[in-house]
Amino acid sequence: FSSRRRHTRLQGDWSSDVCSSDLEISTTTTYQMKLYIGIDPGLSGGIAFIPTLGDPWAHKMPETDRDLIDLIGDSISMAEPRAVLELVHSSPQMGVRSAFTFGEGYGRLQAVLTALRVPYERVRPQAWQKAMGCLTKGDKNVSKRRAQELFPSLKVTHATADALLIAEYNRRTHP
Repeated sequence: FSSRRRHTRLQGDWSSDVCSSDLEISTTTTYQMKLYIGIDPGLSGGIAFIPTLGDPWAHKMPETDRDLIDLIGDSISMAEPRAVLELVHSSPQMGVRSAFTFGEGYGRLQAVLTALRVPYERVRPQAWQKAMGCLTKGDKNVSKRRAQELFPSLKVTHATADALLIAEYNRRTHP
């Protein structure tokens, strides 16, 4: 008998005669569903999810790191995720503290996506807005109306409108 195998002779049971090294473990995961994620960064932004099967959902931006990790982590557990993060920068109108807080939050989003192994790309607002037919020029009501047209079953808010449109842009550009 091999020294690495465990043998049980009681009642003639040899079913446990398998060592863990004998088992083949697959390191690749196959998903049947894709999950398109759209992220509108900032404290007044949101995160939206559009699965290939089922209904979309959206949330205002979580306030804590733990809530952000839980929201994205729980959402991607049964699907192949792909995210689009709106590429935005601080503006001269922001104070030093506001610009720092915004940059910190943006980096947090990138870190969480990277840690959870969610592939993502950054897209300028003009690119997704043009593709979605809603050049807002800063007016959130334009994107809210467009998101409500595309997602009539959802209660679209200013916090979730851009995220929903970014997620839809993601779905349309990455079939």
